[in-house]
Amino acid sequence: MLHKISLFALALLAGTADAFLKPALISTQQSRQQIGINGQQQQQQPHVTIDAAVSKLSTAERRSQHVLFMGWGPDPIWSEAEIITNESANKSGKSVSITVTVPATAPEEYKIPGQYVQLRLNEDTKPLFLAIASAPDASSNVFEFLIKKTDDNDWITGAAAGTKVEVSQVLGGGFPMEENLDGFKYDFPTQNVLLFCVGSGIAPIKAAMESDALGIAKPGSGGRTCRLYYGVQHPDDLCFLDKYEEWESNGFEIVPVMSQPPEGWNGRTGYVQNVLEEDGVPIPRNSGALLCGTKGMAESVKDILTKAGMFEGRVLTNF
Repeated sequence: MLHKISLFALALLAGTADAFLKPALISTQQSRQQIGINGQQQQQQPHVTIDAAVSKLSTAERRSQHVLFMGWGPDPIWSEAEIITNESANKSGKSVSITVTVPATAPEEYKIPGQYVQLRLNEDTKPLFLAIASAPDASSNVFEFLIKKTDDNDWITGAAAGTKVEVSQVLGGGFPMEENLDGFKYDFPTQNVLLFCVGSGIAPIKAAMESDALGIAKPGSGGRTCRLYYGVQHPDDLCFLDKYEEWESNGFEIVPVMSQPPEGWNGRTGYVQNVLEEDGVPIPRNSGALLCGTKGMAESVKDILTKAGMFEGRVLTNF
C-alpha cells in the first residue's frame, strides 16, 4: 500500500492542530473563517456575551436559557452531562480523549460525522466548540471528544470521571458526504476519498472513518479507496494509535506526516499540503476529500486538489 508505514512498530501518536500550519494563530476576528471544528479551535472563537434570560424549561431538565451571541449558528440550549472517562489520547500527553453522557435527545440530533457541540463547566465558563469524535449511533447517549490541552482548559482536560458539565444540543451540518460523494451530482459517484487533518482535527475525521458514511471498501475488494494524511509535530503527538490497525483493516491507508521528525523517523515529513503536492491526485475527477484543520492548511489543500481537477463541491469541510 502506497506510503504505508508499520505504525504499530513505531511508538507513535499525539496531535497539535497548530503544528502543521506556518501562519500564526488566527485572531478572534479571523476565527469565524477557520475551517473545521475540532478540539482546538474553540480557543480562538470570538468573545461571547451571555445574557440571562427567563427559562421556560423545568429545573428537572437542567436546562438554562442563556443566549450565546456568536455571530453564527443557533443559540445553544444547555443540558447537564457527565464525564465518564478522561484518558490521554497520545504518548506525549498533549491531548485527552473524554467520553461524556449526553441527554437522550442528543443521539437523535447527531446524524452526520462532523457535527459538534458546545461544552462548558457552568455559565461562568467560556464554552468549548468540540467536534464529536465518535461515529453517529442513535442507540448510544455517550459521545467521545478529543481535546488538546491549553493553559485555560484544565477544567475539562483535567476533569475526573463523574464531573458534571453542561452540553449544548448537537450543532452544524457535518460533512455533506451523501450529497456530494455519492450519486450523480458530479456525473458519477466518488471512487477515491482523501482525508486531511492536523492535530486534534482528526476528531471529526475519525467519526467519518468509523461510520458507514464514507463507504470505503475492504482492502483488495476493488471498491472505494481512502487515504488519510494526518499531520503532527512529533510521532508521540499522533492520536488514537490503538485504532490504526482497525482502520487499515477496514480499507483506510494511513499517512502520518511529521513537521518536527525525530532522528530515525523514516516516514513522511513536512506539512500535509506539501506531501499532497509530492503524491499528486490520481484520477481527481473521480475523487473527493474531507478536511479539518486551520485555515492555512485547508486553503492550501483545497487549492491543490481543485487545480488538479477535483470538483470544488467535493472538497468538504464540517463548518
